[in-house]
Amino acid sequence: MTTSSSLSRHSLALALVTAALSAPLSALAAPSFAQCRATQAVDFPGTIVDAAVATPALSTLTSLVVAAGLADALSAPGDLTVFAPTNDAFAKIPAGVLGAIGGDTATLTAVLTYHVVPGKVDPRHPVTRKLTTLQGQTLFAGYSRGTGPAVNQSVADCTAVRTTNGTVWIVDSVLLPQFR
Repeated sequence: MTTSSSLSRHSLALALVTAALSAPLSALAAPSFAQCRATQAVDFPGTIVDAAVATPALSTLTSLVVAAGLADALSAPGDLTVFAPTNDAFAKIPAGVLGAIGGDTATLTAVLTYHVVPGKVDPRHPVTRKLTTLQGQTLFAGYSRGTGPAVNQSVADCTAVRTTNGTVWIVDSVLLPQFR
């Protein structure tokens, strides 16, 4: 049985997450390094998948995670970092390309797992770091003076969302691995 105070905390956390994740990154000026690093994470009382489902700006990502059969893996206990592209990020991909990615489970899984790294990663770090994704390839994350926090060529929001099994950082474009 849940109490009204725990429901209130859950509702407040959901409202904070939705507000933090719904602001378009392109509308934000690059904050100073100190401002960005001082931004506190928002705590969400559920999993990475729960936070994505609760965020309308991540509905495309959520549907693709389900289509790839990755919802259980991203809901499992552990400590993952997810760089989550918004609906606007997916809209930048030509429809034919997005259809090809979504139409092939292996390709879709490769693209989605390229957005996930084990452990805690902070793209606001002052030195760009090389990271190995769950997909097996590398990406680069760190603070750039021109754009703020970045993952490869994508801009990340300064606000992280901490979930029960990891951290979510919103990014403004879809990260694509190398296909051979």
